[in-house]
Amino acid sequence: MVINLDGNWKSGKAYDLHTVSSTHLGTDEFGHDRFDNARSEMGELVYQLKYKGDTSKVQPIVALLDDIKGIEGFDFIIPIPPTKKNRPVQPVELIAEALGARRKVAVATGALTNSGDEELKGVTDPIARKELLDEALKLDPSQGKFKGKKVLLVDDLYRSGSTLRVATDLLYKEGEAAQVSVLTMTRTRSNR
Repeated sequence: MVINLDGNWKSGKAYDLHTVSSTHLGTDEFGHDRFDNARSEMGELVYQLKYKGDTSKVQPIVALLDDIKGIEGFDFIIPIPPTKKNRPVQPVELIAEALGARRKVAVATGALTNSGDEELKGVTDPIARKELLDEALKLDPSQGKFKGKKVLLVDDLYRSGSTLRVATDLLYKEGEAAQVSVLTMTRTRSNR
């Protein structure tokens, strides 16, 4: 199931929903809500890669993306930079590298950087999210190679689209890209 994503980009797609159902199990001893989540096939692969560090899931993720046509028409694939920099496996970078190799598209890992330390999951105010992202996301000034080029931004999970919107703005304004499109592996069922 490919889901269209609306934003300031030329085109945007999420391969599938992240979870297909979720049952609230109650709260734990720390007051955190606990859920029994049923994930889509892509959602489970992303979960295993991102949270369990299972790098054997990268190739199956990229193989599922064969259903999405036109990726080979981009000049660059740029992974959205991680917020959690200490994670031993950076899933978006691994997916972008494998996708670029499979579709023969250059991957510009490091073109975007994230100096922020705050994870945005807890920030629900869209204005506050944008302000944090405007401050944290930067386009490497030595990356002038995007001028007039077609760029595909890749992320693992689409929640509200805030990060992708700020990254798209940077690539259009500072990078002078001719076209920016977006591809995420999954989309949440809500944008919180």
